[in-house]
Parts: sequence; structure tokens; C-alpha cells
Amino acid sequence: MQSSFDVVVIGAGHAGCEAARASARMGLRTALLTMNLDLIAQMSCNPAVGGIAKGHIVREVDALGGIMGELTDRAGIQYRLLNTSRGPAVWSPRAQCDKRLYRSLMREILETEPNIILMQAEVSSVCFEETSRRRVAGVRLLDGRSLSARAVVVTAGTFLNGLAHVGETTYHCGRNGEPPSDLLGEQLRGLGLRWVRLKTGTPARLDGRTIDWSRFEPQAGDEEPAPFSFLTERIDREQVVCHIAYTNQETHRILRENIHRSPLYSGQIHGVGPRYCPSIEDKVVKFPDKLRHQLFLEPEGLATHETYINGLSTSMPIDVQQAVIASIPGLENAEMIRPGYAIEYDAIDPRELNHSLQVKAVDGLFLAGQVNGTSGYEEAACQGLMAGINAACLIKDLEPVVLRRDDGYTGILIDDLITKGVDEPYRMFTSRAEFRLHLRIDNADARLTPIAIRLGLATEERRTQFEAKRTQRALLEAALEGSPAKLDWLKQTGNRISGIQDWIRQVLGYEPARGLLTTVETEVKYSGYIAQQRRQIERLRASEGRNIPATFCFKQIPGLSCEIQQKLERVRPATLGQAARVPGVTPAAIAILDVYLSLPRQAQ
Repeated sequence: MQSSFDVVVIGAGHAGCEAARASARMGLRTALLTMNLDLIAQMSCNPAVGGIAKGHIVREVDALGGIMGELTDRAGIQYRLLNTSRGPAVWSPRAQCDKRLYRSLMREILETEPNIILMQAEVSSVCFEETSRRRVAGVRLLDGRSLSARAVVVTAGTFLNGLAHVGETTYHCGRNGEPPSDLLGEQLRGLGLRWVRLKTGTPARLDGRTIDWSRFEPQAGDEEPAPFSFLTERIDREQVVCHIAYTNQETHRILRENIHRSPLYSGQIHGVGPRYCPSIEDKVVKFPDKLRHQLFLEPEGLATHETYINGLSTSMPIDVQQAVIASIPGLENAEMIRPGYAIEYDAIDPRELNHSLQVKAVDGLFLAGQVNGTSGYEEAACQGLMAGINAACLIKDLEPVVLRRDDGYTGILIDDLITKGVDEPYRMFTSRAEFRLHLRIDNADARLTPIAIRLGLATEERRTQFEAKRTQRALLEAALEGSPAKLDWLKQTGNRISGIQDWIRQVLGYEPARGLLTTVETEVKYSGYIAQQRRQIERLRASEGRNIPATFCFKQIPGLSCEIQQKLERVRPATLGQAARVPGVTPAAIAILDVYLSLPRQAQ
């Protein structure tokens, strides 16, 4: 080996950047490899961060000391807090970002991290030590160099055997215009891991100077933007305006008449696409009675005219794309900068991983992001962060950091992946959480920042701010408990904590920390529901506390059907709680397994 590292991260997308920074922050010499250093943290689809449930994930990444929240607060050009008409459990921030600025800021952060070495290179293979168990030894580069490493994190996104489709035209790529990673893809396939073929897509981009903006409904950002990072006090710069558009019957006619030319319907595409972000041709076919579909015209940055058509993802031929765009009033003369396209790619069956995101069959090999079958920058970022943390824990002989389902959406995402697998790109929703009122955006720091402090991921600024906020919260909650009249008043519908803000200043002696009042008000108003969820959490933790030995043979339990035995052998759940979440495993089967695990010989 020509160069020695503790951790090598393959791919510098949103997962790879978080993984590399996390391992570096934990004191490990880390190499971050990418085929193009100019495209670090590239937003290959919409340059937006957050949204329903995704905003929760970004807050959690930030609370754990990750990068995405801070960068979004610096690169955002429009901010909106979604779902405010509903309860605080589902409030989610979203920001449209300047794509080029986000990329530039990410590289700046990584360049200033002393334990990170950035390298422009293609990885042709991962190297292994063939001992009693297969173990990572490093990576080999296409240019002939080799790097030794004790852990490797693969965050290859859509680059593994990527194939793009624009109508009848196909070409191999990782993202549009970038080379795929076929050699690495073939080697990882050869490890005997189970894989799936998935698909994603993106819409055309338009030149904003050729759009008649007067024909569209403007959509402004929030007057008081909600920051993503707990370290950001406020965002007070001017925001851009997005616009709302709609398809029409002419749009739908064009798509229907050319549906035979769609690679999605001609049989050209074999990968499974995201159900919750379908192409426009898929919408027209599957919802024939819908007269129109909503679109959003969103700028890609402050120094560009490039405009993203959110909701018009397509892989139709270019001439059809042009006709579809021209059918929308206000876009008749719009010029296409880039056509939309679909891309198929290889993803690992995430049931090949354990909760630390390490491959079960290979010590030191971690996978994160779209290669695990997920969709979205946010889902990738949280996986990258956890993979980087656990790669460092492995090397430092620390217990892996495993987030439970009641710890955060990040824990839910990872548990869903490794327990249920994927048959389509996985996207996070608030409905996936059993304890939504417990997993809010305002308390992500209370849930996760202590972990960041323990691991050394939190800066001194974050630690100081967190401890000050925790102290203020304890003081304020004690003062409310000691003032029954004010507590009862705050519990009443329609009363807001801002109505007693002068009293709060007297209690604290200074202005409360940002976000503190929202947290305290929510905990008071929903105290009964929160208490109920805490009881449910305790029951879940009890089942998660029943460990299943790694060598346990499910086939030896005579009371289980062959089908359930096979499902459990395939997933190899680590706990009784995880076994209960394996699709197709019945409550009766869990009861049998519970009894069998209680037998004295199973405790050995």
C-alpha cells in the first residue's frame, strides 16, 4: 500500500461528506475520494434541503454535529416552514439553496478539516484481508495507486453501473455527464451480497430569462425563516420568490400520445422508481381523471438563470419534453438548458447491513446513501454521518452508535432499511414514526447532542450553547410547575407562551435561547400525549432489550412456519423488537420466539 489512512470514504456526495467529516472529527486520518473535486456535495436534482420529515432529519444531523444544517442556513435563498397548520410534531423546515454556493461552502469546510485528505480518483476495487472473516484492508485506484485503511465507507450514490435514459437514447453515467463506477460496482456484486436495481429521475432545467413570470402565481418565503442549525441565531437576508404552475389537458394529451416512446413504459427501464416522486408521464397514466398537476418553478441559485421545474420529472424524448413545456402557459418560449432524464443504478439490499451500517459479512466495510436504496440528500446525509461515526468507533474499539426508533428519524430510517429492505427508493415520511410527538424538530438537540458531545463531534460553541439551553429549560419548567395559574393558562387552547414572555425574562434574568419557548410550550400543551408516548417507548425499549444471539438458529424453533424461519434467517434480527418488525412475522411467532429465547440454554 502506498498511502495509509484510518478511514477511506468513496464518494463525496451528501453521504460521503458527512461520513468523512465525522470520522475526521473523531480523530482519524480520513481520505475522501471523488471522481471530480469540483462537484463535491453536488445537488444533482432539486437544490432544496428539508421538507416533510426530511427537515426533521436535517435537524438531527445538525444536533449530531453534522454539516448539512449549517450549510443550508448559509446557502439558502428561500425558506419555508411546512405544515404549520397542523401540530408541532409534523412541522418541517425546507429551503431552496444556491447550488453552486452550497457546493463551494462544503468544499471549504472539508478543506479546513485537518484530518481529511481530498483526492480526485476513481476507486476500482476494495481490498480485503482473507482471514477467518473477510476484512477490509484498503482500496485500489484506477490509476494504479493503493490506499490502506482499516475501514472503508462506500457512498457511491447512483454511480454503480449507472445507466441514463432520455427517450430511446441510453448512455452509461453516474450522474448526467459524469462517468459511472462500473468496476467497483462489479466487484461489490461479486461479494455475494444481494442487490436491487432502482431508478430515479429529474426534470428539465429552463433559462429563466425565457419564462413569462407574470403568468404564474408567486410563492414567497417566510418572513421569519426557521433556521436548520441550532447554532444559527437568525436568517435575515433577502429571499427569492418561487412560482406555482400547473399542467393542463394539452400537456396530458402530448404525454398520452407519446407514451409508447417513454422508456418507463416501453420496457427499456427495468429498475423500480420512487412511488412518491413519480415522473409526469407516470402521473398522467396512473391518474387519468386528474385535470392538472401542480408544478413549482424554483431558481437554482442567485448567480444563474437556471430554473428547476419541480414536479415535471421525465425521461421522455427531448422533442416530447419541449412540447410538454411549451404547452404550459408562460413557458411557450422557454428554452431548455438541460433535458430531464432517468437513471438506473445498482443498490445493495440493505438487509445485508447491521444497525451500524457495516456489511454483516465484511468487517470494516460500511455503506451509506443511495447505494442502500434510499432517495434524497437528507436520507443520504444522516446515513453518511452514522456510517462515519461507526467506522471510527470500530477503529477506536468503541461500541457502535445505534440510534433507536425513539431516538430519531435517523434511527427509524436505518431500522426500516436493515429490517424490511427496499423494493423502491426509500423516502422518509413522518408517518413512518411511531412517536411523532416525541421526535419534533425543536427537540432534536435534546435527543442527540449529548451523543455528539460524548464522541467529540460537537464544537465548543455547540456544547456551550446546548448546556446553556438545557439549564434555561430546567429553570423555566420548574418556575411553571411552581406557578399553577400560569401553567394552567398555558395549557388552554389559543394561549401562547409569548403572552407570558415578560415573566419568563424575569425568571431567567435574560432572553431565552432560540427555540426554547417552542419546546417548553409544546411539552406543556401536549403533556398528556407525550406521557402516553413515553410509556409506549418504554415498552419498545423492553422488547429491544431482548437480544438475539448472532449465532441463533431460527430453523431450530419447531413452532415457527418454514416461511417465517426463512424471513428471520434472511434478516438476522439482533433483538426481539427488530424481529417483530420483519415483514410477514406474526405476533404469534414473536410470542414463540420470546418463550424460546427465555430458555436457559439460549442465554449462553
